[in-house]
Amino acid sequence: MAEVATSATSEQLLVVVDPVARRSDGESVRIAKDVLGAGAGMKLCLPDGPEEFARALARRGSRRPVVVGDDRTLIRAVALLHRHRELAGCVLSVVPVGGALSLARSLGVPTGTVAAARAVLDGVERRMDLMVDDSDGVVLGALRIPPLPPSPAGAGQTAAPEPDDEPARPWLRTCQSLVRTLVPAGRPSRLAAAPEPGPSRLRVEVDGETLVDLDQPVEAVSVSPAAAGVASVEVRPVSVGAEASPLLAEGRTVTVSGAHFRYRADSVVSGPVRTRTWVVREAAWGLTVPAGR
Repeated sequence: MAEVATSATSEQLLVVVDPVARRSDGESVRIAKDVLGAGAGMKLCLPDGPEEFARALARRGSRRPVVVGDDRTLIRAVALLHRHRELAGCVLSVVPVGGALSLARSLGVPTGTVAAARAVLDGVERRMDLMVDDSDGVVLGALRIPPLPPSPAGAGQTAAPEPDDEPARPWLRTCQSLVRTLVPAGRPSRLAAAPEPGPSRLRVEVDGETLVDLDQPVEAVSVSPAAAGVASVEVRPVSVGAEASPLLAEGRTVTVSGAHFRYRADSVVSGPVRTRTWVVREAAWGLTVPAGR
């Protein structure tokens, strides 16, 4: 892990750059470093992986932590500070760099590199609610329980290039033609198989009151921030004929149980689990945002 210290001009910052951000958009990382270094005393950390990322945050001392990376980087930083019970007394800043930035945007952070870096220097602290589950996981924004949208074919992977149809390799075309002939036309491909459907029967309780029980199939459950200290819960029952109206509730504690289910918390898919409880903690963490937002 590389560390570079600059001369102090005002507040001391610990800038931790996610390795994925360095590889995917080194120019934005350089711009963020230049803007932050020009406005504050800065210690730059370039961890090579999650362990070094965690170590850098743990050793920040009195420096204000600034993470440079995408939504997963922000979630990782909040989860680490929460796990060490240091979240309440720490103001976190983020410069979004990468492809997945919708969470940062929804929290009020500019997604432009220069604007985000300036917000780190000149912005204000916004206290935000946090949902914490019974496995000590955190949710910064919203969570959703099935059906999870199927990932596009090859998402997150580099697609294999199509072979060139060139005269120099007629044997390749012959082999491909033979394979197509041998595979039965009506036989579905494993790779093209439809994603496994999510569970349809769940019990959802909000502050101890049952909103929906196992005898009523549901299409999806959504939990999102509402008023301070409260989450909004929406359950969409399976419709028969006319579209069924969603079931709505608000509360501080949400428990979901039933068949094994997966859930998407922010951008991370977890599970399967048989039961999970989320509790809203009011103003549990602070994030630097531009003044006036």
